[in-house]
Amino acid sequence: MSFDAIYRIAGSAMNAQTVRLNTVASNLANADSASATAADTYEARKPMFAAVYENDELTRNAGMGGAHVQVLDVVTAGRDPVRRYEPGNPLADRDGYVFYPDINQIEEMTDMMSATRSFETNVEVLNRVKSMQQGLLRLGEA
Repeated sequence: MSFDAIYRIAGSAMNAQTVRLNTVASNLANADSASATAADTYEARKPMFAAVYENDELTRNAGMGGAHVQVLDVVTAGRDPVRRYEPGNPLADRDGYVFYPDINQIEEMTDMMSATRSFETNVEVLNRVKSMQQGLLRLGEA
């Protein structure tokens, strides 16, 4: 596998983890957002990824095979809002209920830690590939 393919794979994975971190940040920022109706309640978002394999004859013959991570979409989690009885809240309906998004903050924090570790792993891959390239260049000069 060529160095370019490794850079492409790691770079696309870092981009995917950035999208994942952004959706987690959005979910956490809106976890306590109250609304007057279920329809107006924030819905948690989750990114959808796919591994795209580059296996056509042109790239395979040039030694540039590999894959990359593609962000397909960011979708809503599909959870129903949580109804809480808060008659003193200005957003409460006539029965005294307010709607909140069904976001598990511990789950979101765990997802954030996982995305951060994945991002850091890809940074380390890029650093090692760069080090290998520099080593090869020094060998070529000797």
